[in-house]
Amino acid sequence: MSEKPASIHRRSFLETTSAVGAAAAVTTWTAKSYSQVVGANERINIGFIGAGGMAGNHMSAYNSLKEANNLNAVAVADCWKTRAEAGKTNVQADSAFTDYRKVLDIKEIDYVTIATPEHWHSTMTIDALDAGKAVYCEKPMTHTIDEALLVMAKQKETGLPVQVGVQAMSDDSYRSAAVAIKEGVIGQVVQAQIEYVRRYGEQGPWRVPDLKDNDPKPADLNWNDWLGHAPKIPWNPHHYYEWRNYSMYSGGIATDLFIHRITRIMKACNLLYPRRVVGMGGIWQWRDDRDLPDNFEMICEYPRGMTVYVLGTMSNRVGIDHLIRGYRGTLYFTGSGWIAKDKDDKVLAEHKKTGGEDVNLHHTNFHNHLRNGEELNCPVELGMAGVAAVCMANESWRSGQMIGWDKTKQKMVPANTLETNHYPEENV
Repeated sequence: MSEKPASIHRRSFLETTSAVGAAAAVTTWTAKSYSQVVGANERINIGFIGAGGMAGNHMSAYNSLKEANNLNAVAVADCWKTRAEAGKTNVQADSAFTDYRKVLDIKEIDYVTIATPEHWHSTMTIDALDAGKAVYCEKPMTHTIDEALLVMAKQKETGLPVQVGVQAMSDDSYRSAAVAIKEGVIGQVVQAQIEYVRRYGEQGPWRVPDLKDNDPKPADLNWNDWLGHAPKIPWNPHHYYEWRNYSMYSGGIATDLFIHRITRIMKACNLLYPRRVVGMGGIWQWRDDRDLPDNFEMICEYPRGMTVYVLGTMSNRVGIDHLIRGYRGTLYFTGSGWIAKDKDDKVLAEHKKTGGEDVNLHHTNFHNHLRNGEELNCPVELGMAGVAAVCMANESWRSGQMIGWDKTKQKMVPANTLETNHYPEENV
């Protein structure tokens, strides 16, 4: 790639990015895409589907934003009635239900927030879109690639917006980095690295202290409704309270944690589907009945001619630098934004971020999109691309094979069944 254009200067770089930021985004949303879901000054009516742990964060966001953003909570649904009623009280909604479809039946609701186990995301999102509701869906957008394709198709069919809950996309560092990379600040990009590391205690990831095998089902919890299309099994407290450890409901480290990290690199490097993916790890430390790894890592190769490495140990919290490597320099993400340096440590450009990994900002972006067409920070296409990468990594781990993306069939396949290409592809 050519040298950095003269119009880009080291300390004034971000002064130029606001004008060209949309061009670097994975997807540009125009006013037509939201079809005037609500008027510019109208109150936005919200329904909450799911009232458990993660849903509590969204309810807190609602409570802190309701006056400034002119919001109104209409209904809450959860298959555990006690939780649904508690959610209703929390946001002072009009109604509480144990069947989420009753929320969708309420005409005045403009959008729903879906915060449930992953295996329900696609069904609820599609049902909401069919009911004429916009959707804010927690990450990952879906449990599987096939489900993500269905959601993306339904969104295109209805024209209703879907915001995926990767809230780090409301940190402008990644959009700004995309502009810098497109303008050649660090030269041809060849590699990126990022991590999500934690150190859990004796019980391991996502276990609930003192939960016992024979803990009874709450009397007002509809277990069959919670299972949905997952295999029907007798009540199991571990599957309900610790569902992220089981592949019937979750993709574990990859879908719950890596989706946050790799989406950042996708945004910065304008990536969609990987060409090949390897996932490695195991159930190394907590040998309980989980069927997803407790330590995991993945490498994705993208058609533009670069790889992305993601580290995910749950046994040690020592991380690695979050960075993107180019031929001319390296772009380092920091707590305050990013800085790009050449091989001699000379600063090429830098960015002081606004926003952050903040659910309040992510919802506000969605509200602004509904009212005036502000570009979505994590639209359905980016959600789909993230699901593809992490599901391919999990499939690689399960199968012991490198997994490839079949562009024609829009599906993951063993990489050795595809024609090998070791060169960057044009127009990616």
